[in-house]
Amino acid sequence: MKIMNTKSENKDLKNPQNKAQDVTVLVDGFLEGAMNTGASDIHFEPTENELIVKYRLDGVLKTVEKLPKFLSENVIARLKVLGGLLTYRNDIPQEGRIEITGHDSQGVLDERLAVFPTIYGQRAIVRIFYQHKNLTELGQLGFSGPVCKTLKSIAFKNQGLLLLTGPAGSGKSTTLAALLRFILKSFPGKSIVALEDPVEIRIEGVTQVQITPFGQMTFPTALRSLLRQDPQVLMIGEIRDAETARIAIEAALTGHFLMSTMHSGTPAAGFLRLLEMGIEPYQVTSSVCAILNQRLVRKLCNKCKKKSEKTGFFEAAGCKDCLDTGYKGRVLISEIVELNSELRKAIAQKTDLEKLETLLKEQGHTNMLADGKRLISESVTTVDELSKVCGIFE
Repeated sequence: MKIMNTKSENKDLKNPQNKAQDVTVLVDGFLEGAMNTGASDIHFEPTENELIVKYRLDGVLKTVEKLPKFLSENVIARLKVLGGLLTYRNDIPQEGRIEITGHDSQGVLDERLAVFPTIYGQRAIVRIFYQHKNLTELGQLGFSGPVCKTLKSIAFKNQGLLLLTGPAGSGKSTTLAALLRFILKSFPGKSIVALEDPVEIRIEGVTQVQITPFGQMTFPTALRSLLRQDPQVLMIGEIRDAETARIAIEAALTGHFLMSTMHSGTPAAGFLRLLEMGIEPYQVTSSVCAILNQRLVRKLCNKCKKKSEKTGFFEAAGCKDCLDTGYKGRVLISEIVELNSELRKAIAQKTDLEKLETLLKEQGHTNMLADGKRLISESVTTVDELSKVCGIFE
């Protein structure tokens, strides 16, 4: 996939009078091309001899252009100007925001820029946030029936903590936003406050606060103050440290319903992560309602998918419509664990991860792999894709 023919422009770019104008066109072309293809990220990666430009399409990086080395500094400088960063500082990481105006703003909420120095020059990443109007309600996200029913039941609670786990880009913010909308719709007038870094999705009816991690308004500071603001529902973008975890647990124990995200591979690992942060076992068992673990897998392109005679499942083929990837769009797979008496007892005894996983299996827990197999049987995704996301397919 090519965005533009840079080879024919290289001679002109060597002319200093044309360089600034042409680099501006070049960078604008990459940004516009990413939005047109629905890419979630653009990578500008310097190497010894060139600058490689990649798009993240449906979670997978794809090289779209290789630029000559002499363009590298100018491309990064242009991105810095767009992001409001210091163009003369090449030795420190910087983060900024690219303004979206005019026709380019259609469907795009925000563009975040991060620049980082490497041995071959500065590396830049542009992350693009889209407004998905068809992903605003819980029922539109693709959860299985039982998981969706459980989430709605938890959202009716007046106190407790719901945790979401999964890697970056797995749809956690979209799920949290849908849950907040569901609560607003079910309980009009309920006091809801969200602490986020950054605010990705604006929700009417929710008081949203942007956290500045390097300033005085940190998650712990904001959370302590907000508890005096009489909120009924709190959403915290991420529990990153022991202090935030402790305040969140205390709030969940004193008449507040909280939702947040946390880094862990499985729901069982999420419970142990809280214990590792210094939360007492009795506080975990008394405050946590459930842990939802989710991932996104690529969907087969409907125009080119083909059925394998060997396995009977559909496989990716590749066509112009899907940019020869065989996939177009992504779909959610998930698993959720609610606390019951046996789990509470195991957590109180600080049972290790292996025993917790065994206990869940004995209780008939539907893990994420099993949820993914449902999508394979429905010809939505492939065995290979599920294996990449969940591990070895059984």
